[in-house]
Amino acid sequence: MDWAHELTTRVSGPQVVNDSKTPSGTVHVGSLRGPVILDTIVRALRADGIETTLLYGVDDFDPMDAQALLTPDAVERYMGVPLAHVPDQAGDGHASYARHHAQVFIDTFAGLGIHPDRYYWMSEIYPTGAMDGYIRTALDRAAQVREIYRRVANVQHPDAWHPISVICERCGKVGTTIVTDWDGERAFYECRPDLVAWANGCGMSGWVTPFAGRAKLPWNLEWAAQWSLFGVTIEPCGKDLATAGGSRDRADAIAREVFEREPPLKVPYEFVNIGGRKMSTSKGHGAPAHQIVEVVPPEQLRLLFLRPRPNHAIDFDPDGTDAIPRLFDEFDRLAAATAGHEVKGELPAGFESIFSYSLRDAAADVEAEAVAFRPPFAHLALLSQVPGVDVAALVEAEKGSPLDDRERAIFEQRLAAVTGWLEAYAPERARISVAEEGLPPEAAALDDDQRAFLVALLPAADQTAGASNGEGWQEAIFRAAEARGLPAGRAFQALYVAFLGRQNGPRAGWLLASLDRAFVARRLAEAAATIDR
Repeated sequence: MDWAHELTTRVSGPQVVNDSKTPSGTVHVGSLRGPVILDTIVRALRADGIETTLLYGVDDFDPMDAQALLTPDAVERYMGVPLAHVPDQAGDGHASYARHHAQVFIDTFAGLGIHPDRYYWMSEIYPTGAMDGYIRTALDRAAQVREIYRRVANVQHPDAWHPISVICERCGKVGTTIVTDWDGERAFYECRPDLVAWANGCGMSGWVTPFAGRAKLPWNLEWAAQWSLFGVTIEPCGKDLATAGGSRDRADAIAREVFEREPPLKVPYEFVNIGGRKMSTSKGHGAPAHQIVEVVPPEQLRLLFLRPRPNHAIDFDPDGTDAIPRLFDEFDRLAAATAGHEVKGELPAGFESIFSYSLRDAAADVEAEAVAFRPPFAHLALLSQVPGVDVAALVEAEKGSPLDDRERAIFEQRLAAVTGWLEAYAPERARISVAEEGLPPEAAALDDDQRAFLVALLPAADQTAGASNGEGWQEAIFRAAEARGLPAGRAFQALYVAFLGRQNGPRAGWLLASLDRAFVARRLAEAAATIDR
């Protein structure tokens, strides 16, 4: 986490950290990377004694546009209308389409330990007149703005183009209007049918006073205006906005040359990909944030975003993979290393800080959290599917003593996560159903070598102690297979067929450890019964 600490050395005086989101549809889990990075910066600044304010905004005065059109959540008949003026299609009590999607996303923040000091909605800011001065300045300096677009981004606007969009008096659209004149108090606009490909203007035109919520600035100017309005000193942004000549470069130039203030410190961060493709709110590509937080607890989700540096991409595909169990395993490895235990594999630089910043509570006792007993996720997933198992009792047996209050909370949180993962994301091989009523029919296909292996494994049912001894069972499986000259893959296949009626499954040693030893011995004997000894 040296990047966060290094950042604190580059600033002085009180800081205002800001980010915002356009609620163009269901927000995917990748969009949480920004808020988590934001919160980490704030924690680092405050840890160094720097007075810091955290802001989070919703750019809900933006039009429902071409990007929104690509999401399954879009309401096509409102293309071009400000998102804040589009009805909530979900009908669940939110004031608008924007309020629905933004609030569902924002509601995940507290659970992740993210607590902005203030939320703001641009649909509320504009009507107050707070943006009027910036609108007037932008219109007065329209030629300068056009030159910045040309110089910084190679975007050539017509000489008559002025940097605001008026809300049409007739059709209520903002994405279809263009302002072509400004007399110092009024703007002349046209609502053109063919201005954009994704919405049709109504043909209305006329002079309007573009203040108090009657018009909005284009995004680059609005962004720069927000920095002045809120006194922003640090603002992370995604890679797409931070490319050369992109939105951030334009906003920086506008801040300096038009609004005459230094832009905030930039912290660019990479995309979160799914299957190698960028997650996209507008395209509906990626797991919804509000669903993922129901399965992945705060600490593991924060770790997902904080383990790599912000400028490194993350590939996270929870659907039908082991991505979520691996996230738990990595968290547990960092916890063990932070507690001073030896762990397998190379540790990331600054692993103690990564673990600390991954904790939901900024004021948590890091040492106590590191030493807390955490049952392995995959083991819980297995235990939770075995009929008649007292999972809590087995977990306490594995620990060797009763769980304390914090460990009990961790256990219950993980058990809930296991349930959610099995229901929504787990690959088929992770789902098991132990054949309790006799040997599965598929066991008839076992050959003599596999049955001989099961005979060799029988003594282990008496010698392997306790349901927690998955490692012991695993070693016994390898020994028995080696003694019979049977490849390990075929040995595991024999066990899966005998107990699950299929050729694959979870870690076999832990499967056997979770079952009653008498049942295991009986099943091994049944599966081996037809061998010609």
